[in-house]
Amino acid sequence: MRFPCLAASLIAFLSLSVASAAFEIEDQRLYTADPERSVLKIISTADLDVFDPILIAFQAENPGLSIDYTVTGTSDLMKAIYVDGAQFDLAISSAMDLQTKLANDGFLSSYASPVAADLPDWAIWRDQVFAFTQEPAVLLVSEAFFGDDPAPTNRDELIALLRESPERFQGRIGTYDVRRSGFGYLVATQDSRNSEAFWRLMEVMGRLDAKLYCCSGEMIRDVAEGRLALAYNVLGSYAASQKTTTDGFRIIEMTDFVNVMLRTVVIPQGSENVEAAQAMVDFLLQLNERPDLVAASGLPAIDASKFQANASLRPIRFGPGLLVFLDQLKRRNFLRNWENSLVQE
Repeated sequence: MRFPCLAASLIAFLSLSVASAAFEIEDQRLYTADPERSVLKIISTADLDVFDPILIAFQAENPGLSIDYTVTGTSDLMKAIYVDGAQFDLAISSAMDLQTKLANDGFLSSYASPVAADLPDWAIWRDQVFAFTQEPAVLLVSEAFFGDDPAPTNRDELIALLRESPERFQGRIGTYDVRRSGFGYLVATQDSRNSEAFWRLMEVMGRLDAKLYCCSGEMIRDVAEGRLALAYNVLGSYAASQKTTTDGFRIIEMTDFVNVMLRTVVIPQGSENVEAAQAMVDFLLQLNERPDLVAASGLPAIDASKFQANASLRPIRFGPGLLVFLDQLKRRNFLRNWENSLVQE
């Protein structure tokens, strides 16, 4: 079932989110094969330093295949395919709602992957959207700021701490600017659906002049270097990867609930190298069999047992519910409430 009434809303959303005439390229690299037989064109929101080990390993298994890897933001990726009609063989994104929208509106090709049967049902959507990682949204706290003091373990404790010591946290809290970040918008809307504490937390953070960020990497850096006391809803996979080489921060998965984003790969309609695209989908869906690549990339593979062991982990589910906050009116209302709570201009 499709939801055509949301199409105009999404185009309006993209026009608000991305002001430029064409999508913005943040980084790009061509992995040239020798001899070159064909090229796999990928557009992705995953940073090159994160995805590089995966691309090198895939190319090693597919000699002669060159890979053109383009990095952009979540909203820009959606705009590239939905509005600009840019030609790519694969699209990889952390914005599950936008990937689901591409499937819903007929922008994706179906693929009955032979390895998909090994994944849980919640990791696949209509043989078009395939999850290959599970990445929590976490709280980061500064070691220099907290020292030996206990850090909050749930949202109520965090709210209480901020209210009790506003002078300590003034201007030293970070979170996503959900007007700019597709992933930030996704986890914020999921927060609002899971708990009323989200809006109380936003109001408290707003009174303390929270700093707004486009990207997890910048928040991780500022917490690690002590410019921030804490950062809320940071992408946990990036934080864990940085933790291997960077000191100065702790990663906290909240005990009340943890939204777990599923990074997804899709094959856009019009892919010119469908065979290679399908091979890459299969490769990514077997990431759980490559602990070397999980360690090198910092991207945790799909593992249903972790949700069974920890009830606070909540995978964000595919389905029509993900499309609700892409509606223009609902998005406008959400952003108005968010700005009233957090920006307080």
